[in-house]
Amino acid sequence: MLDKISFKNQLQNLVNLPENHTYLLAVSGGADSMVLATLFCDLEVEFQVAHINYKLRGEDSELDQKVVQNFCEKNHIKFHAYEVSEKDNKPENSIQLWARELRYDFFKQIQEQENLEFLVTAHHLNDQLETFVIHLSKASGINGLSGIPANDNNILRPLLNFTKKEIYEFAKENAINFREDLSNKKSDYLRNKIRNEIVPKLLETNDHFLENFKKSISYLNQTKDFVQQQIQAIEDSISIFNKDHKILSKEKLNKETDFVKFEILKKYGFNQEEEISKIFKAENGSSFFSKNHQLIINYNELIISGKIENESPEMEKDILLIEKFDYSENQIKINLEDAIESIDGINKTFEWDFDADKLQFPLRLRKYEEGDEFYPSGFSGKKKVSKFFRDEKISILARQKIWILADGKNSVLGIIPFRQDRRYARDEKTKNILKIFN
Repeated sequence: MLDKISFKNQLQNLVNLPENHTYLLAVSGGADSMVLATLFCDLEVEFQVAHINYKLRGEDSELDQKVVQNFCEKNHIKFHAYEVSEKDNKPENSIQLWARELRYDFFKQIQEQENLEFLVTAHHLNDQLETFVIHLSKASGINGLSGIPANDNNILRPLLNFTKKEIYEFAKENAINFREDLSNKKSDYLRNKIRNEIVPKLLETNDHFLENFKKSISYLNQTKDFVQQQIQAIEDSISIFNKDHKILSKEKLNKETDFVKFEILKKYGFNQEEEISKIFKAENGSSFFSKNHQLIINYNELIISGKIENESPEMEKDILLIEKFDYSENQIKINLEDAIESIDGINKTFEWDFDADKLQFPLRLRKYEEGDEFYPSGFSGKKKVSKFFRDEKISILARQKIWILADGKNSVLGIIPFRQDRRYARDEKTKNILKIFN
C-alpha cells in the first residue's frame, strides 16, 4: 500500500539519510509524477521540480505545464520548465527517443546549475512490467530482464515497487490534481501497445500477478548480482595487467563460454556478437574500437585502453631536439628524462654517444613510420623497425608511445630506449661527441 510512511521507507532504502541530500523531480503533470511531488512535500528534504513541454498536444500540453506550475507556486517549490521550439529539430520518426534525450539533457543541466544531487522520476511497478515485456521481445538477457533499477547513476525511482492502482488511490484519497495524457490510450508506440493490449491480459491471469512479478524481478536482480560477481572473478583471474590499461589473456578468455566473453568485453563497449567473434580470429596487431576504448591484439594478449579522442596538436608534433651542433665545444649532452613519457614495462636507462660529424642536423624525436629501418648496435646488417618491435616482443600499445630519434634526412638514429644505429656511433676517430641519455 502506498502511503507517506511506505514511500519514506522506500526512499531510505535508496539513499542513506535522505534529508542530507538534494533532489530534482521530473514532473509531467500526470498522476504518477504529481503523487511523487506531493509525497516529497511531506519530507524534510530540499528539492526542485522540472517539467518538459513538448508542444505535441496543443492546448493539453499547456494545461499540463500549468498544473505543475500551479502546484509549485502553491507549495513554494522552485520550478523549471523547458518549452520545445523549432530549434530542437523534432524528428519525424523516433519521437520517443528524441524526447527522452531532450528531457534528460535538460534535467542534467538543471542539476548542475542548481547543484542538485539526485534526479527523481515517477516510474512505478506497471512501468517495470512493460519494460520487462519490451526487453523480453528483444532477447536482452538477464540485465534487461532485471528491469528498471531503483537507483541508477543517481537517478532514483522510489515508486518502483508501487502499482499504478495504488498511485491512483493515493491521488484520490489526497485530492491531488493531475492531468491524464490521452495519447497514452493510443497503441501507436510499442510501449503503449504493451500497456493497453498485453499487460491487461497478463493481469487477468492472476489476481496476484503484479505482486508475484515484483518478487520475480527481485530474484532476477539477485541472480544478476551473483553472475556479475562471478564474471568479475573470472576477469580478475585472466588479467595480466591492470593499471592505466587492461591486458587480458586471450587464450584463457577464449576458453570461456560465449556468455562470459560477451559479459567481460561489453564492459569496454564491445557488445556485438559478430565483433567479439572477429576479435578472437584476428591477426596480431589488429585493432578494434568501441565508443570509448581501443582493443589491440598483441600475440596472446588483448590490450584494452581508453581511446584517445581529439589529440591536441602538441601530442601529434615531433619534438625538435637540437637545431645544430655547436663545434666550439667538443661534447654536448642532452637528457631526455623530462622530454618523453615513461612506458610501463620498458622503463630502462640508456646512454648513446654519437659522432656529431656523422649526423645530419637538425635532430628530432618522432613516432614510428611505415618502412622505418636502421642498423641496430650489437647486430650485423640492417633491420626494419617493425621487425625489431616484434623480435623484442614490444606490445602494440607500447609501440604507440615509443619515440624514434631521427636526423635531418628522417633516417632512424635510434629507437628510444632500446638501440641506437651503429653507423653514427662514437668510435676511436670521433672528435665531436653528442651524448643522448635519460
